[in-house]
Amino acid sequence: MTDEQHNPWTTLATRDIYQNPWIKLREDQVLNPTGGEGIYGVVSFKNKAIGIIPIDDEGYTYLIGQYRYALNEYSWEIPMGGGLIENDLLESAKRELQEETGFTAAKWTNICRLHTSNSVTDEEGFVFLAEELTAGETAFEETEDLQIKRVPFSEAVQMALNNQITDAISVAGILKAAFILGLR
Repeated sequence: MTDEQHNPWTTLATRDIYQNPWIKLREDQVLNPTGGEGIYGVVSFKNKAIGIIPIDDEGYTYLIGQYRYALNEYSWEIPMGGGLIENDLLESAKRELQEETGFTAAKWTNICRLHTSNSVTDEEGFVFLAEELTAGETAFEETEDLQIKRVPFSEAVQMALNNQITDAISVAGILKAAFILGLR
């Protein structure tokens, strides 16, 4: 381990503040890198974040629109959801794609691993490229009021670049897929 990889923080005590089926919030008493005492709040997720970029045979992708309660605004995103930490990532991706778009895919590529907000959460996300699509029925969850929009993939890239898509997993996944697919 190099010096820059060494953990300069010291945890003095930790206590759980709150939890529900999706997250756990804890508060740590810490010594920061300069030796000062303080608190650090950490949100731990009980799921992996899974995003999918479906690309059909004509070069179109499918975006999901929904109102995001925490933001108090409407959001266009790639199909995504959570997969239990102990579950296979690809199986979770297949389930989410089918639930939100109705599609199944014959070709899958894991294109991205990311941390969504690593200053306050340990959430880890993964993005898959799904190709060779077959249409089917959606299976929205009771908390989902979703719209599905088919757009040329190049339009999704422009939406990410001009802030029409602001979700971190969607932006990172779309831009990484554009690079992989040669849309530079």
